[in-house]
Amino acid sequence: MQDQIKVGFQKEDRLDRAKRIEWLDAERISGSSALILGAGALGNEVAKNLALSGFKKLTIVDFDIVERSNLARCVFFTEMDALQGLGKADCLARAVAALTPGLEATPVFKRVEDLPVSVFKEHDLVFGCLDNFNARIHANAHSRAAGKPYLDGGMQGTIGKVFVSNPPDGPCIECASNITHSRIAALRYSCTGSSVSFFMPPVPAEITTTSIIAAVAVREGLRLLSPKAPPLEGQMIYYDGLKNSMDLMEVDVDPNCPNHGASREPGTG
Repeated sequence: MQDQIKVGFQKEDRLDRAKRIEWLDAERISGSSALILGAGALGNEVAKNLALSGFKKLTIVDFDIVERSNLARCVFFTEMDALQGLGKADCLARAVAALTPGLEATPVFKRVEDLPVSVFKEHDLVFGCLDNFNARIHANAHSRAAGKPYLDGGMQGTIGKVFVSNPPDGPCIECASNITHSRIAALRYSCTGSSVSFFMPPVPAEITTTSIIAAVAVREGLRLLSPKAPPLEGQMIYYDGLKNSMDLMEVDVDPNCPNHGASREPGTG
């Protein structure tokens, strides 16, 4: 006697609605892992989206602690986390693991600049949820050396952008950089202002823009993991919240970019 399919069986599949998207490779996504660099507001939203999309392994990197100024934009942080001065990576990993059965979320209390390229090689996607250019350059170079797609998000007020770097042929963050970026490449910023060599007031931020930028970044990650997905038409996605507009720009590979010159792997320290 053949097994009967129970009425309403679709309701028991957590990913049923996602599997109905023709191009989405839900099976591959469920077996994928992601490295999240930065556990602030953007990192919170990216981690949430990845967990609910079916990812089973997340590594979350941040050397900062939770403060009350984070609470209005970080869905997984609590007043108690701030009072105790707990690490952002630890708090986010603990909270996001509860969203999906079997999700392994590993916190790493470390500066992004201190990560070896081997960490990047262990993941399928790398998400940059960072607030300083120096860390972005490190993440960009090491992701490319590891041959892993790097999805970088950033916001200022109601303006945001997502940059998609897909090695080996696509442009990278340094290809899209200008002289202003170069001037601040050696400066390190902090949300809290602690242990910094250079400090500027935190940039304006609000949760709706953060949510949209995180959603776009994760959606592009899902696209990269799905062979049937429509190809991305450009690498830079700009969002203007006050105009309710989104623009797509194609970035050319810069032949003078150090990441597109002679093949060389960044140091492992």
